[in-house]
Amino acid sequence: MKKNWFIITLVCVTVLVVINGIVSDNKEQKRKEKEFAAFLKSEPVDTVWRGSPSSQIPYYSDPKGKLIYYGYQLISNTSYYLGPKGIVAHVTNGMNCQNCHLDAGTRPFGNNFGKVLPTYPQFRARNNGVQTVYQRINDCMQRSMNGRSLDSNSTEMKAIYAYIQWLDKDIPKNVKYGGTSLKKLPYMDSAANIVSGKQVYITKCQMCHGADGQGQLNIDETGYAYPPLWGKHSYNDGAGMYRLTNIAAFVMANMPYGTDYHHPALTAEEAWDVGAYINSQPRPHLDQSADWKNILKKPFDFPFGPYADNFSEAQHKYGPYPTVIKADKALQKASAKK
Repeated sequence: MKKNWFIITLVCVTVLVVINGIVSDNKEQKRKEKEFAAFLKSEPVDTVWRGSPSSQIPYYSDPKGKLIYYGYQLISNTSYYLGPKGIVAHVTNGMNCQNCHLDAGTRPFGNNFGKVLPTYPQFRARNNGVQTVYQRINDCMQRSMNGRSLDSNSTEMKAIYAYIQWLDKDIPKNVKYGGTSLKKLPYMDSAANIVSGKQVYITKCQMCHGADGQGQLNIDETGYAYPPLWGKHSYNDGAGMYRLTNIAAFVMANMPYGTDYHHPALTAEEAWDVGAYINSQPRPHLDQSADWKNILKKPFDFPFGPYADNFSEAQHKYGPYPTVIKADKALQKASAKK
């Protein structure tokens, strides 16, 4: 009889231990689930446009599939086809389109192509008239690539257009989704500091782009693994990146390479300063005498006069901008009343 009670007691104790373990495990699991839910809630929600990856290009199923894929290749490996050693033509400086249009024009806040087809043709004050997609592409060829225009009837131009058209196929006309422009930075109350920018460059940029800013060539030397940021193989002074607001916003959201805009590696001040340092370095000059015939339309950070306001070229190039913006708005308002 005593033996039976012992067995019963042992079984009960064992059951209680098991139940207690299960309860403890459930509590621990719920605690972990609660922590994970809190983590997910703390993460920013991504509501911006992201372009489809090249793996989704309908290479075989679409009659234009091969042309679309060629367009993707031209954007991602421009120098291989059109650079100084290009197998098709020699029309660019050796950079790739995706050096500025990151991930072949698909990355949020990385100069992506998400608003090209929906907003073009459009009036562009820099060009003093309405510009087509083909003309906009050639603007990049002449300015950012410091090269020559492509024939609008060439296979290469048609391929680039087909790729952008495929990326934008689901975007309604005149609609601009989030992330398709550069992320705006808060303006500084003082001019961007080139000396401080050099230090930012040394610590955050030099590893990839080199102490001399000339980037790193790829293995076969047909293009750049990391592009030059100044010098004869970089963008010229007519490119959009030569405007401080553009380069500062670009590096803030995307640099060092691999940075996600949710978690920038630079402060806004560092972005302004390093952008100023990069754009203070020598680079090719583009004759822009035909641009901006209406000087009231010039952006406040455009680095070359003449201007409608009385601020210097230095302040237009490096800031501070709040007073310039205020003055330019007043001039534009006064002009509109005439």
